[in-house]
Amino acid sequence: MNENLIAILILLLYFSPVLYQLVIVIKEKKKGNPLPIRRFLRFLKFSFLVLFTIAIGFIVLSHTNYLDYEKPIPFKEYDRITFENFRGLEFFKKNLYGNERFAYVVTSIESDINNETVSVQALFHPSRSFVYKKNINSKELLSHEKYHFKITELFARKAKEKISNLKKFDKTEIKNIITKTNEEEHLFQKQYDYDTFHSYVLNEQKKYEKRVDSLLNLLTKYSKPKIQFND
Repeated sequence: MNENLIAILILLLYFSPVLYQLVIVIKEKKKGNPLPIRRFLRFLKFSFLVLFTIAIGFIVLSHTNYLDYEKPIPFKEYDRITFENFRGLEFFKKNLYGNERFAYVVTSIESDINNETVSVQALFHPSRSFVYKKNINSKELLSHEKYHFKITELFARKAKEKISNLKKFDKTEIKNIITKTNEEEHLFQKQYDYDTFHSYVLNEQKKYEKRVDSLLNLLTKYSKPKIQFND
């Protein structure tokens, strides 16, 4: 069933008592009784307040599943990630062109700049990442999603390489490097999904895996998160 239609049906069901109260108000108004109008307005206010609270909870859980929360995973724990770590909630389940073999991974480059010390690391966010079916058991799909994390780590290392090559600690320049790196990483991630068609084009997937692994090896020197300028 269409997701928009489901949402409309839920809202109609939720507001059915309000509609019932409105019918009563109209009938009583014809009789010259204004009292039900006040009761109706209080009921309407309460209904919207409850709906607003539910909507906020819905939005929060859609972003991060705090009901089954797992803290972000650093890249050094890459090997332990499976689809069991994809704990995000998707209330209206998506698919990829009608195919249920679909997942969505959330990674990020996190940074901390403090007292001539810079920390840059890639993180995987389990409670924001989603898989259509946890029992899908697709090694190819899992590999594709995990390579999104490798790409994030690659660009985190690129940022650390540029920061390490600065002649002195410059907070503004460091922030600019991180911002620019995030933009480049986002574009690379989009191109990766486009070229591999979300893992369906196997030969492209293998090309990316080889390329990303090779680049990561070249930047092994920058695998540690912290950069100390006064050493």
